[in-house]
Amino acid sequence: MDTLKKLSRYMGRRKALLPLAMSLSVLSELAGMAPYLLIWLIVRELLSNVGASPSGHVTAYAWWAAGLAVGSVALYFLALTCSHLAAFRIESNLRREAMRRITAMPLGFFELNPIGRIRKIIDDNASVTHSFLAHQLPDLAGTVLVPLVAFLLIILFDWRLGLACVVPVFVAMGIMGYTMNTKGREFMKSYMTMLEDMNAEAVEYVRGIPVVKVFQQTIYSFKNFHKSILDYNRMALHYTLLWERPMSCYTVIINSFVFFLVPLAILLTGRTGDYLSVTLDFFLFVLITPVFSQAVMRSMYLGQALGQAQEAVGRMESLLDYTPLPIARVTETPLRFDVSFEDVSFTYPGTSRKAIDGVSFTIPEGKRYALVGASGGGKTTIARMLPRFWDADEGEVRIGGVNVKDIAPEVLMQSVSFVFQNPRLFKSSLLENIRYGNPRASLSEVNRAIDMAQCREIIDRLPQGLDTRIGAKGTYLSGGERQCVVLARAILKDAPVIVLDEATAFADPENEEQIQKALKELARGKTVLMIAHRLSSVTDADRILVISDGKVAEQGTHNELLKQNGIYCRMWNEYQQSVSWTIGKEDTHD
Repeated sequence: MDTLKKLSRYMGRRKALLPLAMSLSVLSELAGMAPYLLIWLIVRELLSNVGASPSGHVTAYAWWAAGLAVGSVALYFLALTCSHLAAFRIESNLRREAMRRITAMPLGFFELNPIGRIRKIIDDNASVTHSFLAHQLPDLAGTVLVPLVAFLLIILFDWRLGLACVVPVFVAMGIMGYTMNTKGREFMKSYMTMLEDMNAEAVEYVRGIPVVKVFQQTIYSFKNFHKSILDYNRMALHYTLLWERPMSCYTVIINSFVFFLVPLAILLTGRTGDYLSVTLDFFLFVLITPVFSQAVMRSMYLGQALGQAQEAVGRMESLLDYTPLPIARVTETPLRFDVSFEDVSFTYPGTSRKAIDGVSFTIPEGKRYALVGASGGGKTTIARMLPRFWDADEGEVRIGGVNVKDIAPEVLMQSVSFVFQNPRLFKSSLLENIRYGNPRASLSEVNRAIDMAQCREIIDRLPQGLDTRIGAKGTYLSGGERQCVVLARAILKDAPVIVLDEATAFADPENEEQIQKALKELARGKTVLMIAHRLSSVTDADRILVISDGKVAEQGTHNELLKQNGIYCRMWNEYQQSVSWTIGKEDTHD
């Protein structure tokens, strides 16, 4: 009921369809059981008048049996129609609501949740609820109704033969209950978790196929993907073997009612001598007992589907039970574009250690500040606080004196451009990819951005130029080429604040020089916060901040930091040694 209540919120104006579907299913079950009784009446009529011509009752019973059988199918069809209409509405509304909530999440949410996992939870789990509501839920009527009818038949006809029929049914239900115990629920939870893991790892594997091919590796180079497949295989095999004996026993016992019924019928016939009554009752129970076994199977499938639906709804709620990006009721628009961090601290969800701790600095408008330091020190976290990938737990991040939390999201996105080390392009034309920076830009403005981003040569080399499609059924670009296109997009956006996170990380030597020129064009007159491991790219920054363990350990210009003879000086010396390394053959002399 709790699951149905949660799902009913997504039915909209179709809430009445599920109760209607179950009512029609009840009528269908009743109409479907009536022909068995009518056949019994026909047999009774024929056996009672052996040698005589059949009475008109036999013909009437036959027509009623045929009509009710057809009516049962028609009613069940109407029931499924109603349940499918309700299920489709719930499925579509679940996806729509999930996507609405997803778009309100901070950008950091997508760093914690892989794309494959999000797709699996939203898309596949919505389909799971559809299957439960459209198919299994209408059968609930029959699952409840059949045992009640069985009890009435036992009382009305022959309780002794009736008990003989239901004994194997109750034993089979006990076995079914054993198989659907806590272990079953734990399996369903593990099963769906492993499917999500495999989806996430599969997406990463597909993305990395070019690297795998270049280095002549195999699937085993993606150890996490391979491990997720093996774990799923072991779990599914173990659970299947766990069911092997119980399911075999269940199948044998549920179909063994004849072994109980025939001996008892023989005993009753010998004791009472009433061959006709016992034979008729025996015939009725032979007809009706398989319907009981069908109800038990339905209840098993219903329980399994309900468990899947509960787990699906729970996982979707768990995914969406994430604090969305809070939007201030009264927003402000910054009039200038200096950036300041005021005693900012932040801890990633699910961890206890602070990623950044008490960070404070101010970037005057139009100046370029650089963050350097060892990997994992907190540089990227600091940079991503500015476009609100995350909100500060303590302190404030300000643009033009306005807290970024008080700036409307669309205004903040218009004010900040960010170029990260792993550039992403959409599966569309190059022109559309660049125009994402400014959808209203003219073709001449796009071409100007292309020239400033130093990617004219890249586009001229493509067969269809700006109309070349990127990705599936199109052209794939190298990391450096993608970075140039992303820079053209950022230049076209012309935001006053720029965040650069290792913008030259994937550039080859030929492209790096072009990207550096593009970065200078992009940063001209802008407030820039950049991250770099290649220290040669930040020597001319207005100020360099050395980040260590989430704190600002040192700051100053390149020359000032070298004079301090601290962390930056050591990093610079190590960098100078690394760029001077060469691979060669040592001369030997006899």
